Formats: sequence, C-alpha cells, structure tokens
Amino acid sequence: MAIESSRQSEAPLQAAISTLVGSKLRPLPTKPRMGFFTDTSICIGCKACEVACKQWNQLPAQEPGWTGSSYDNTGQLSAITWRHVLFIEEIGRRAGSLPGGRSDLNAQIEQAKRDGAIPQTPPGTALPFFNTERWLMDSDVCKHCAHAPCHEACPTGAIIRTEFDTVYVQQDICNGCGYCVVACPFGVIARDEQGTHTARKCTLCYDRLKDGIEPACAKACPTSSIQFGEVEELKERARKRVGTLHERGVSEARLYGVDDAILDGGLNSFFLLLDEPEVYNLPANPSRPSNHVAPASLWTILAAMILGLFGIIFFKNEA
Repeated sequence: MAIESSRQSEAPLQAAISTLVGSKLRPLPTKPRMGFFTDTSICIGCKACEVACKQWNQLPAQEPGWTGSSYDNTGQLSAITWRHVLFIEEIGRRAGSLPGGRSDLNAQIEQAKRDGAIPQTPPGTALPFFNTERWLMDSDVCKHCAHAPCHEACPTGAIIRTEFDTVYVQQDICNGCGYCVVACPFGVIARDEQGTHTARKCTLCYDRLKDGIEPACAKACPTSSIQFGEVEELKERARKRVGTLHERGVSEARLYGVDDAILDGGLNSFFLLLDEPEVYNLPANPSRPSNHVAPASLWTILAAMILGLFGIIFFKNEA
C-alpha cells in the first residue's frame, strides 16, 4: 500500500516536471523532405487517386452530385475527400480569354486550315489543337506548405510537422476549434462535421512513409501525373519538365509553389499548370496570416491609445 501511495504521489510531480522541462522522449531523426509534384499536363481525370486515397485512409464515401456545369461529381476537397481531381471544362471559350495572350487563336486555326497545315475536318480527338475548347485536369491535395498557416494557427499543438517535413493533424489532440480551417488559403483543411468533429486533411500517407512506401495516390496514378519523392529532387524534375514543354511550344506551362515566393517558403506539394493559377482555383499570392499579426497589433495599440487620450480629454472637460 505504501508503494502504491508513493507512485500516486509521484505522478503529479512527474507531470509538473514534464510541463516545465518538456518531454523526455527524443525527437524522431530528421528524414529528407518529402512531397508531391503534380504534372497537370498529363492528368487524364480518371480519379484513380481519389479512390486510392479513400480506400487506404478508410474515408467514407459521399453521394455523388451533378452541378449542372461540370462532369466532376466530387466537387472539392473536404474532411472526407483528401484528393480531388478538378475538372476545368473550357468549352466555347471566347478568343479574348485565352491564356498566354493568344487572342487570335481562332484566326490562326483558320489560317492553318487554309494552308493545309491541319485538316479542314479535324478528327474527333482533336482537342485543343484544332479548336479553342479544352479540358484542364488537376489532382488537388494539401500543399504541405513549408510555413503552413494551419500549423501556425493551431492553438492546441494538434498540427505538427513530421520528420518528413509534412503537415499532420493529430486527431487525439485536435479540439475542432476550426482556426486552421480559416487560416488555410487553399481551402484544404476542413472539420468533419458528420464524424469526429475534428480537422482532417491529407497526411501524405504518413503511415506508409514510415514503412518506406509511397503514398496511395501516387502509387495508383496511371500516367505518373502525381510524382512522389524528395522535394528538392522533384523541384529539379519539375523545372526540366516545364522547360521541355516550352521547347514543344506549350508556352503557357508554368510551375506553382516551386520557389519560395508563396507563403515565404514555397510548397512541398507543388504543381505544373497550363494556365493562370486562378483558373485552377489556386491563389496567385496567398496570404500568410501570421505576417499580419504584428501590424494588426500595432494598429490596435495605437487605436487604444487614441481612444484613451480622447477619454482623458473628455472627462477633464466634464470636470
């Protein structure tokens, strides 16, 4: 009994010491930064990545719905959809809205037909080379930002960076406050209102990474549109790919999230796009909320000082 009582008295003391000096557990050894390179130029919209993600992470299915404006039946990323293939169906585009300044594309196509460079009656698969209609596909996912706003906004420490430098939500610590949801400039993270009521998003298959296995979505992609690996190696591969596309005349090809301009550090999950980022529902210059804390605080202090000064003057005049 005395031993049992002694152990019980030691528990609060150990908890207090852990709070003051931190955990005695050593941090996990640092691994190479891992991420995704998504090449939208070869995405075929098969949604195999969506299915593989749901299957591996045991995410519940959702009732497919038709918007009336797109063949995409999953809509967007959510707490139960961590990979989403975005369909951008540009049918009947007006000449003035074409990317890369190609406002005279229709005229070029007609001239090429007259010159015999392309047939007068194009084959059924001739898109977008013989007309101005096209589909853009993009397998969207969490960006695992180098400086993740969701990580910075989390008040409980539920969102951490793993040894692979990925952003991970600890479900047993998350209290569902939703601060991370409003902080994310990409609309990635969401609260599971029907299930756990916690914030949920792509984990970059952390459980698979620890066993040296690539994420389920990259494994399932039939065209290698989703490429997984070390971030620096992927960036070099992405730069070579966009250079190849430029040599082939695809001047509108561009990289998104490769450099450090986005969120003061870039993205560990970045993209090759065939149009402006806004076309893919990506912000061209996303804001990092933590950058606004100091200016907002200064303005708040200044406003309080001014109001206090007016209050002193008012009460002095009343007296």
